[in-house]
Amino acid sequence: MTSTLTLAAADVSFPVLTALIVVPAIGALLVALLPGSGRPELTKEAATIASVITGAMSLWVLYEFNMADAGFQFTESASWVEGFGISWALGLDGISLFLVVLTGILFPIAILGVDPGHDHKPYYAWLLILEAGVMGVFLTLDLFFFFVFFEIVLVPMYFLIGKWGHGNRQYAATKFFLYTMAGSALMLVGILATAFLTASATGNDVTFNIVELAEGQALARDTARWIFLSFALAFAVKVPLFPVHTWLPDAHTEAPTAGSVILAGVMLKLGTYGFLRFGLYLFPEASVYFAPFMMTLGVIGIIYGAIAATMQKDLKRLVAYSSIAHLGFIVLGTFALNTEGIEGGLLQMVNHGVSTGALFLLVGMIYERRHTRLISELSGLQKSAPVMAGVFTVVMLSSIGLPGLNGFVGEYLTLLGAFNAHRWWAIVAAGGVILAALYLLWAYQRVFHGPAEGDNATMADLSLSEGLTLAPLLALIVFMGIYPKPVIERMEPAVDALVAHIEDAVPGFTEPVANFRTAEDAESHSDDEHGDEEHSEEEGE
Repeated sequence: MTSTLTLAAADVSFPVLTALIVVPAIGALLVALLPGSGRPELTKEAATIASVITGAMSLWVLYEFNMADAGFQFTESASWVEGFGISWALGLDGISLFLVVLTGILFPIAILGVDPGHDHKPYYAWLLILEAGVMGVFLTLDLFFFFVFFEIVLVPMYFLIGKWGHGNRQYAATKFFLYTMAGSALMLVGILATAFLTASATGNDVTFNIVELAEGQALARDTARWIFLSFALAFAVKVPLFPVHTWLPDAHTEAPTAGSVILAGVMLKLGTYGFLRFGLYLFPEASVYFAPFMMTLGVIGIIYGAIAATMQKDLKRLVAYSSIAHLGFIVLGTFALNTEGIEGGLLQMVNHGVSTGALFLLVGMIYERRHTRLISELSGLQKSAPVMAGVFTVVMLSSIGLPGLNGFVGEYLTLLGAFNAHRWWAIVAAGGVILAALYLLWAYQRVFHGPAEGDNATMADLSLSEGLTLAPLLALIVFMGIYPKPVIERMEPAVDALVAHIEDAVPGFTEPVANFRTAEDAESHSDDEHGDEEHSEEEGE
């Protein structure tokens, strides 16, 4: 089977991918230049217009996307620093498509659904810069610009947490920034090593284009493994994977509601997307070699995140720890290295963004009314806010993975792919589904059931505007649970091409079961099978 991850698909005259990055950036500039600070509604309107235009363009890209094409579509390329092979190269395939659409949907919801309370101009400007950076990560095909966008997103999120967050927000913002910056510093070394060592090995000019680097596969085996680890550390921190996860609960807990929605919805996906686009694609042999280790970390994250979530007293911190568990599932599916697992991981990226984004919105709405997130101080809210309780139930069940809602499809494919690759890890990971039901149902019971006293008995229900904010997420939860085919059939060609690329690059590796790590192991495996056959023939005689 031959890999079809190329740059030959669906070029268009209008640079729509550049516009997806530039429009929110220009919107941020316009918001910052608006006169005075006495008209917060004006800055919100400007930010909303920029984010809605960006979201509309992402939906147009979805509509025009050729689902039968496994290559990169809507491609754009322009040389930037020719001497170093750096170019403005953008492209989109079935792996990045729905992450771009998810980004385009979540940012308008976060802007419309949450009011910062103070300093509106810098708040909305930082949100739009963050959107531009996230779009850049999902769209760029140049390693240099990938690093630039990967780092840019740290700055607006740092200020969003540090200025508009809660409680110990400065500590949480600093911890978030230092963790992710430290991981990324080593990745920069890996990026430079990849480009220059590949040029040295092939005798070609230096290039940072990932398609050219991946097709070359010129790095020595051990070199590729070390460079893969430099990328993997940065992505593991961003996911985050155990044991480099400790920044996430603090960042989520202290972040403003919109910050938590965007952090959970799209920013955590920068790490899991990085593993797919840059880990598996650029370093297929190293990915196969380290797959058991990465799957182990994923399973640890699933179980640890679920147990830690069960013990939380703060409702928002509980949802934060649940993200660690859900992202463990994504890593598990990704490193199953087969179509089912990778598709399941991709679906879970989108599902987690939708479901957990909605959960953080609901927790933020409760906090605005009750000014507390302590589960012990919330009780009987179902009596005063029945509509909110009903919406929370649907979102919670989708996060658990109830059949008929979006979370089930992704978890099923992830576990199926993991079972085909390493069945015992899949069996252990399935316990995380049970634990998810435990901590979410128990939290729901304590918050919405029981006696309603004091302010809990008079808490306002969902308003019409809040319901309209949540409506698109609820619609996606139901639609993707009942009819996921339109999503899967657009992902599948690109996923198949990625698996084929790994098969071509790693002799002896075949989908769906990865029982050996390297070509030498494959030969040993083949010799063992041949010896067993001869032994059986002798016994038969």
